[in-house]
Amino acid sequence: MSESTSTVGPTSASGPVIVLLSGGLDSATVAAIARNQGHDLIALSVRYGQRHACELEAARNVAQALAVREHVWAEIDLRLFGGSALTADIAVPKMGAELGTRSSDAIPITYVPARNTIFLSYALALAEVREASDIYIGVNAVDYSGYPDCRPDFIRAFERMANLATRAAVEGRTLRIHTPLMDLSKTAIIRTGLALGVDYGLTRSCYDPDDRGFACGRCESCRFRLAAFAELGMNDPAPYRESAE
Repeated sequence: MSESTSTVGPTSASGPVIVLLSGGLDSATVAAIARNQGHDLIALSVRYGQRHACELEAARNVAQALAVREHVWAEIDLRLFGGSALTADIAVPKMGAELGTRSSDAIPITYVPARNTIFLSYALALAEVREASDIYIGVNAVDYSGYPDCRPDFIRAFERMANLATRAAVEGRTLRIHTPLMDLSKTAIIRTGLALGVDYGLTRSCYDPDDRGFACGRCESCRFRLAAFAELGMNDPAPYRESAE
């Protein structure tokens, strides 16, 4: 069984691949990488009760821009469990005192319990039915420090489990989970996507957007994103509240 890959260059392609597409910056980049490798893309997006539901429309727009072969939508209500600022009535931490009080090794309140485990399980089921051997997911080094389900060890463990738990694997079709962004900074991710023609104006990353889908500019996700574009000497093309006032 192969390890999770961090390849970003062209590779030979055979058959479709499943890409978890949230509508955010990272997943759009992963989808572009998979397409650049010559794959037909089957995008999987999940409506899970997230407060930043504008990312779903962004996922639709990104999928259209990348001409995915098929776009599958899953409905899961993780509000049932709560425990996260993204699915429960818990304030999203913003720039200043709220973010400043969190220690560097603490898991942020924006972590959604078991989210990537659930998403990958749905992607695994879809891969079996569509006879795909590869799943692409946009976990990366920025999230690694805070979210336990973005760690390389978790991805490797899930891949091992997938190859024990599926009919496809028992019958000889090995499943691979690809994490091409795992070792990249947010700046490197954007640089990679720009080289592949990603329109980041279509993507949405904010944890607490307004009703129009305009980003707050102050949550941790916005701060990472804005800092990366600034490092590249660019303005983020996504809409922010200040730009509309």
